[in-house]
Amino acid sequence: MYKVMIIDDEPIIVEGLQKIVPWEKWNCKVDAVAYNGADGLELINGVRPDIIVSDISMPQMDGLSMIASVKSQFPDLEVIILTGYRNFDYARQAINLGVTRFLLKPSKMDEIEEALSFITNHLSDKKAQSSNLLDDEKEEEHIDENPAGKFIVKNAVRYIEEHYQEKLKLSDVADQVYVSQWHLSKLLNRHMEQNFSEILNNVRIEKARVLLQDPALRIGDIAEQVGFLDIAHFSRVFKKQVGKSANDYRNTVLGNK
Repeated sequence: MYKVMIIDDEPIIVEGLQKIVPWEKWNCKVDAVAYNGADGLELINGVRPDIIVSDISMPQMDGLSMIASVKSQFPDLEVIILTGYRNFDYARQAINLGVTRFLLKPSKMDEIEEALSFITNHLSDKKAQSSNLLDDEKEEEHIDENPAGKFIVKNAVRYIEEHYQEKLKLSDVADQVYVSQWHLSKLLNRHMEQNFSEILNNVRIEKARVLLQDPALRIGDIAEQVGFLDIAHFSRVFKKQVGKSANDYRNTVLGNK
């Protein structure tokens, strides 16, 4: 049977779906439930359901972030969004991330059954074609190239740009986008062709270049402001990326004004 997980912050909805939907008719069984996105994501990694029925606006985690995390790691997992959140942009983003059906509460039983019919037929077709699966390397490439991976990278880079002044680690950013350090590192390398340290240093150096235009600021203070704890490290990174020392860069910029 296909394993189903229900994620919704309204217990009455979870209970209703469990009892009212004729899961057996579609060769399905509800294996797990969760009442927020964070718990749902944790359970998904353990249960590995075939189908998720989830709300999109819940406490502790945005449903879109949860979907992106799940779809980037398990692209074959089928997702039905069942929500009262009537926002076209959310629906568009959810579909772009690979959601199979976007249903509005209260949904009619025939809408839910149509979604289950489509999904279980799709799962059955994929199972029949399993002998033609790609090798592991190509499958990983598929995972990294899907829209969910791009969504996660975009959010990760945004977080880096907002927190570059802090003592930022890969684990900090991974926690914010709800994936493992290993998975985020793979996504960054795939989509940005840079590792985490390179991306962080690029952001910091670009900020430093702006600050260097102010002659009142000392280079050591600028290094600290953009997140470098060691001025020698700042100097090495700056010269490597810009091609000249911070002091020479400052003199060139100020001399051209």
